[in-house]
Amino acid sequence: MALVLGSLLLLGLCGNSFSGGQPSSTDAPKAWNYELPATNYETQDSHKAGPIGILFELVHIFLYVVQPRDFPEDTLRKVIQKAYESKIDYDKIVYYEAGIILCCVLGLLFIILMPLVGYFFCMCRCCNKCGGEMHQRQKENGPFLRKCFAISLLVICIIISIGIFYGFVANHQVRTRIKRSRKLADSNFKDLRTLLNETPEQIKYILAQYNTTKDKAFTDLNSINSVLGGGILDRLRPNIIPVLDEIKSMATAIKETKEALENMNSTLKSLHQQSTQLSSSLTSVKTSLRSSLNDPLCLVRPSSEICNSIRLSLSQLNSNPELRQLPPVDAELDNVNNVLRTDLDGLVQQGYQSLNDIPDRVQRQTTTVVAGIKRVLNSIGSDIDNVTQRLPIQDILSEFSVYVNNTESYIHRNLPTLEEYDSYWWLGGLVICSLLTLIVIFYYLGLLCGVCGYDRHATPTTRGCVSNTGGVFLMVGVGLSFLFCWILMIIVVLTFVFGANVEKLICEPYTSKELFQVLDTPYLLNEDWEYYLSGKLFNKSKMKLTFEQVYSDCKKNRGTYGTLHLQNSFNISERLNINEHTGSISSELESLKVNLNIFLLGAAGRKNLQDFAACGIDRMNYDSYLAQTGKSPAGVNLLSFAYDLEAKANSLPPGNLRNSLKRDAQTIKTIHQQRVLPIEQSLSTLYQSVKILQRTGNGLLERVTRILASLDFAQNFITNNTSSVIIEETKKYGRTIIGYFEHYLQWIEFSISEKVASCKPVATALDTAVDVFLCSYIIDPLNLFWFGIGKATVFLLPALIFAVKLAKYYRRMDSEDVYDDVETIPMKNMENGNNGYHKDHVYGIHNPVMTSPSQH
Repeated sequence: MALVLGSLLLLGLCGNSFSGGQPSSTDAPKAWNYELPATNYETQDSHKAGPIGILFELVHIFLYVVQPRDFPEDTLRKVIQKAYESKIDYDKIVYYEAGIILCCVLGLLFIILMPLVGYFFCMCRCCNKCGGEMHQRQKENGPFLRKCFAISLLVICIIISIGIFYGFVANHQVRTRIKRSRKLADSNFKDLRTLLNETPEQIKYILAQYNTTKDKAFTDLNSINSVLGGGILDRLRPNIIPVLDEIKSMATAIKETKEALENMNSTLKSLHQQSTQLSSSLTSVKTSLRSSLNDPLCLVRPSSEICNSIRLSLSQLNSNPELRQLPPVDAELDNVNNVLRTDLDGLVQQGYQSLNDIPDRVQRQTTTVVAGIKRVLNSIGSDIDNVTQRLPIQDILSEFSVYVNNTESYIHRNLPTLEEYDSYWWLGGLVICSLLTLIVIFYYLGLLCGVCGYDRHATPTTRGCVSNTGGVFLMVGVGLSFLFCWILMIIVVLTFVFGANVEKLICEPYTSKELFQVLDTPYLLNEDWEYYLSGKLFNKSKMKLTFEQVYSDCKKNRGTYGTLHLQNSFNISERLNINEHTGSISSELESLKVNLNIFLLGAAGRKNLQDFAACGIDRMNYDSYLAQTGKSPAGVNLLSFAYDLEAKANSLPPGNLRNSLKRDAQTIKTIHQQRVLPIEQSLSTLYQSVKILQRTGNGLLERVTRILASLDFAQNFITNNTSSVIIEETKKYGRTIIGYFEHYLQWIEFSISEKVASCKPVATALDTAVDVFLCSYIIDPLNLFWFGIGKATVFLLPALIFAVKLAKYYRRMDSEDVYDDVETIPMKNMENGNNGYHKDHVYGIHNPVMTSPSQH
């Protein structure tokens, strides 16, 4: 196992193709209470090319056009399988490489033909052939051709310049990226060491979480009174508390009834006495008024009329005799007092207390069981510690660290050599790009001097120095093109063959994982093993463990245990047998027994309620009492009567009659204050007491009957269901305790399989080696280099053709076409300008040649 993981690292850093991944479900349960501390790695998962990535995409498009065929998995498999055989099926290889071969053939033709063509072209020029003769024959479309040649050469030079720019950029990218290699390699090694260092810490963290779980379970065990007892209480409360509340309400009603009956009884006695006193007082005042009205003045008009009206009103001065006839409530009061001899409220409080004592009774009865469960939990912790200590992950990583150290030493030892070779490559690329730059500069200078120095009025033999220099620059560029273009094409072909094949056979299939699919072919790497990795790891080649699976799992940040299927050598599910551990807790919980004795009311309380229902307050004639409370104690309003009497007395002449009537009026006011008002207060008290009794007595029998029925229901519930409630709550309590450890053990299994010792740094190291160091740092810039330099080199061919054509229009000629009789056709003379020479076919003169004036 250590060898495999070590190989993963070595291959990741050295560029070999080994890795893989196993599809796995890393979805954790949705309610984890635990989470491993996050491990932060420095190296990024993906490499970003930046703006230059656009240029790389252009190269990829070109390669797709050249090589559009899919990755030849079958062909590569057959090549590997027949590597030791004498015969290999080259037809399929040639078919796949057809586009690259065609480009190479064209390049080879370019390499072979360009020196030959250049040689013969040079010989011809030396013999005044192929445009070597310094004589220009004027043509009608000469100005047009000159402009076309100049524009075409300019466009081609721009295209060549773009290719040179690609070359410079690619050359610079190789240098700068190689310089970043050391930092990236160090980042990879740091991540790998983080993996090595964090794994023991993660295992320690997992073990530490057991203490957290155990503490939570211990908290629930120590709080069994509130957890289990509270649960039982909550289940019983809805069926018992409402009944006790109703009985308590009835006990309160009994007390209120007694108080109302006592108030009513005393009020009735007071009314009887007060009514008698009022009657006596009113009789006395009527006697006094009759005596006063016997005065002789009452016989004389108009006093007689006043006296007669007073005499007629005396019949109103009477008390309400019905107040003295209201029946007493002594019998009902005695019945209620008999009911109160039983302390119903105390009985209800006993019922409440029997419920509230359930948590304490549960705790007292479960002390032994709780101690046993705690012993089991402590033993589980030791088992978990032993299992995690025997995990093979740490042994693997211990050996893996040796490979990390050796590989890091190898990388640091060879990086200077790589950087030295990079300097040679950079210098060579700089020379190549500079050489192309020199050629295109000559073309640009030729165009610049030729265009700026050209005088359309000058003859070919009288062209200026600037124009002639432009033509010379163009021919120098042509000479350099012939001299070096074939050498440049050799470099282009070599880098193209290497870069294109690496890109199509390694980089692209590595990114798409097709390369892994080839390596995962059964019996490919070892003819005796169906799956190479499983055969190497466990000597079980039939078990499906592939490079692609391992690589994918590592990219998903999956743990080493799950990625490499280490359960085949150490099955943590079997070692951490959840049922075995939780079964011990369950067996302890099964011995947990709780006995409860819940008191509701008893026979005395039931009889008390029945006696209260039969006390008679529901049969009292409340309407008769209420009818009297609405009547006046006297037959008339004594205050109004007294004021009226005073008014009548004041209308009499002064004298004894007047004074005696006023005294009687004052007496009536006093009777109102001293007799009537107390009676009215007593009537108000009577009204309130009657209302209380009426409200209590209304439907009393039905209420008591309903309470007794609810009491029977609650008692039946207690008798029939308390045991089942205790059992259910005990099981629920047990599931809670067991659930903590099931949850924890499942989390251990998940974490060790999916999280601990994440092999992501290994996959990242492999990506760094293949995708970054090889493809992004070397192949991408290399492909951009040959793409740019190749384009520039190919376009040197049309460039030199147009340069040779264009140089004829800029260089100073040794001879020119001269025509006599130029005024014969003045219009033609005007068309050609006043340049001193004319077209031979216009004048019918064949090849009239004359040396330039400078030679005469």
